[in-house]
Amino acid sequence: MKSFLPIVVFTLSSIASTSMTWAAETVTIESLLQEMIDRDAVARFPATDFRLKQASSYNRASQTPEEPKGWFNNFDRNTNNQHHNFVRMEEVDGRKEWVVMEEQGSGAITRIWVPWRGQQNPNSKIIIRFYLDGETEPALEGNMFSLFQGKGLVPYPLAHESLRSAVSFFPIPYAKGCKVTMSDHPFFFQFTYRDYAEGTQVKTFTKQDFEAAKPLIQSTCKTLQSPDSGTHQEVRSGGKAADVLSKSATLEPNSEAALRLPSGEAAVRRLSVKLGSYEDPEVTRSVVLKIDFDGKETVWCPIGDFFGCGIGLNPFQGWYRTVSDDGTLTSRWVMPYQENATVAVVNLGEQPVQVDLSATVGDWDWDDRSMYFHAGWRGQYPVPTRPYSDWNYVSLKGRGVYVGDTLTIMNPVAKWWGEGDEKIFVDGESFPSLFGTGTEDYYAYSWGGISTDFYEHPFHAQPFCHQYNKLNRKQDAAERNTQGYSTETRTRALDTIPFSKSLQLDMEVWSWNDCDMGYGVGMYWYGDSETASNRQPEPVEVLNVPPLP
Repeated sequence: MKSFLPIVVFTLSSIASTSMTWAAETVTIESLLQEMIDRDAVARFPATDFRLKQASSYNRASQTPEEPKGWFNNFDRNTNNQHHNFVRMEEVDGRKEWVVMEEQGSGAITRIWVPWRGQQNPNSKIIIRFYLDGETEPALEGNMFSLFQGKGLVPYPLAHESLRSAVSFFPIPYAKGCKVTMSDHPFFFQFTYRDYAEGTQVKTFTKQDFEAAKPLIQSTCKTLQSPDSGTHQEVRSGGKAADVLSKSATLEPNSEAALRLPSGEAAVRRLSVKLGSYEDPEVTRSVVLKIDFDGKETVWCPIGDFFGCGIGLNPFQGWYRTVSDDGTLTSRWVMPYQENATVAVVNLGEQPVQVDLSATVGDWDWDDRSMYFHAGWRGQYPVPTRPYSDWNYVSLKGRGVYVGDTLTIMNPVAKWWGEGDEKIFVDGESFPSLFGTGTEDYYAYSWGGISTDFYEHPFHAQPFCHQYNKLNRKQDAAERNTQGYSTETRTRALDTIPFSKSLQLDMEVWSWNDCDMGYGVGMYWYGDSETASNRQPEPVEVLNVPPLP
């Protein structure tokens, strides 16, 4: 049986205004693209019952935390069939194909990540093939990089050339099953997919449907690149004007400024914070955002970790958040509430801080799928890299949906720090349904020791690394130095992680050096009022900013 969450009728508010051949309860290319850009949909528990899973090249020696030698084995690539990171090898019409993903039942691939095989070589001869519903002919095939670098069949930003990687967020739905093969020994790879419950109606991807969906594909790409243009921003679709509230204050040390929001059913649709000065980069760590919804504090997070810029002003643009060159930090997470809400900014630093705070509040129809927005934070310094360990981002109990995180690392040495894999356990499973291949891969790039340049995308970014950001780009492509701070951020749309009982996200601490590092991470999720987190406010640790080497 593939029934794991309560099934409810599938509805999307945005579908009502779209001409579609298939009924609303059928998952299609069109419905998934509509969902990708519907921020309201993320704030409700999924109306279609699915588990998010991942087929990856993780080392198969990793079987249980009780066996550390295997659990922290990080040889995740395949070399001459000596280290198997794939399902099997098949002969097809006289050619060899390596099966890297095989899933029975209905589902949809929502994210693909594949890296350069060589650090300086952006080419690949590997042909990737997608066999859907048991068919012997692939529904989609092509060069592994050409397909997913945003310059070919799938346009940017649904496909994207990241730092030494190709990444695709284009949805590939299937009704009965999916098999993905490669024409050569697999290197590193990740295929993240929705595993729908039995009975879910899915229309399988075809090239004909892809061609028919091109107008929607183009408009989706345009919307993702213009994150303020959505219908759920300043004015709701019903024509009701949103309320814009603001507050300016000079915060003395250990003081806060609070903004009470309109009472009754509503949702924060835009939130911005701007400080008077970012001359001291640690100000984005020592100024904390707090939000209370219906009498419960669900957000406690330093502003740099909440908005994704880390320590200092490091501009980037994403679908859910933008950090502007002028110092305005903007969030577009939809945050519904039933009765009341308060947004506050707290100065935990030693110097006064000028703060401008603004919130745009629109209407919301609360139902049994509506959830509260949460953001938590964890920091630790020092974090020893030996012995290898799993560092817990967050553990949650209750019902909810995990939607993203921002990790800031202080690395005291030049060598690469991020070989560690993400391990995400859902609803008490004994082995993680999402087991990654490296921290940089989780944040959608590769070859982290050399990939220190700035990059951005609607759903992921590296706002800062070593000494580089959007305002100070890397010039020497061959330079290898990840010493100092690095900030990586990832948010989710079709690859959100629903959980009905619990979620645990751990990241391996796996550096090439034996040293002490600093870790700080902001995490974002939606949950019911009863959903509990192991993350509590850490004002002391906020001020424990790891010193630069």
